[in-house]
Amino acid sequence: MDEHCACPVNAFQRMISGKYKLRLIWDLRDGALRYGELQRSLGQITPSGITARVLSRELKALAESRLIVRRDFGTVPPRVEYELTSLGRSLLPLIEHMQEWGIAHLMQSPAA
Repeated sequence: MDEHCACPVNAFQRMISGKYKLRLIWDLRDGALRYGELQRSLGQITPSGITARVLSRELKALAESRLIVRRDFGTVPPRVEYELTSLGRSLLPLIEHMQEWGIAHLMQSPAA
């Protein structure tokens, strides 16, 4: 194990770092989605949307980390889908716990 991976928390943080990676994994929880579907989904949480370059970079990094798989159907017009791998699916319980924590601690009114 090299010095950068000596700490599992640091290795995990590097794997999921990025503004949209956790949200992309969460969006893929119910099955494969196309690029445009992911872009629209992220646009709902980001007022200015997500640029194609940033989305492509995040998806490529997730694929390189083996958290998602990119499936190119080789058709015209292009059809590409992204889907969670078993490794990516193993993160869903962690993200669910973060969601629960966020509901309990961040979604309260200021008076609470």
